[in-house]
Amino acid sequence: MADPVLLILSGSLRKEATNRKLAREAARLFGPAEVVEGDLNLPLYDGDVEAASGIPAEVQMLADQIARADAVVISTPEYNKGPSGVLKNALDWVSRTEGTPWQDKPVAVMSAAAGRAGGERSQMILRSFLVPFRPQVLPGPEVHLAGSSKEFDDAGQLTSEIYTKTLTELMTQLRAAATTAR
Repeated sequence: MADPVLLILSGSLRKEATNRKLAREAARLFGPAEVVEGDLNLPLYDGDVEAASGIPAEVQMLADQIARADAVVISTPEYNKGPSGVLKNALDWVSRTEGTPWQDKPVAVMSAAAGRAGGERSQMILRSFLVPFRPQVLPGPEVHLAGSSKEFDDAGQLTSEIYTKTLTELMTQLRAAATTAR
């Protein structure tokens, strides 16, 4: 059987974002997989644009990546006590595409933030944003990476044993869910 397809999504657009690093570290700890990194740099959702031009190609590509994936990792920053607008915009756009790409999809949610709670609020809100799409969101263990700018080495790997252990456990559960769903 071929390796599973793992889609990773960072709610931050910055090239060196700690959420991008955390998602990539999750992919490494997930184990052998075809890893696809989704691009959330999408136009702002606008119903008039959709009515005039349809679904933008980059949005359809993201929806297709979600549908094709055996599992999805979403890493969200916390901006003003919630997930990023970039992430919410992507969810809104994908909801407008044909089919139900998220339905029954195993999803691991995590967060990295500068604050001491590590994005806990944004992660809780993101989980509620996903409810209408009916994915299989893993309940835990929860990964809230606090003071995230200090938690990665130069190679982008986590330096804290406790965070690595927790993320490894979450990825083990995601891999099991992806295998069951296949």
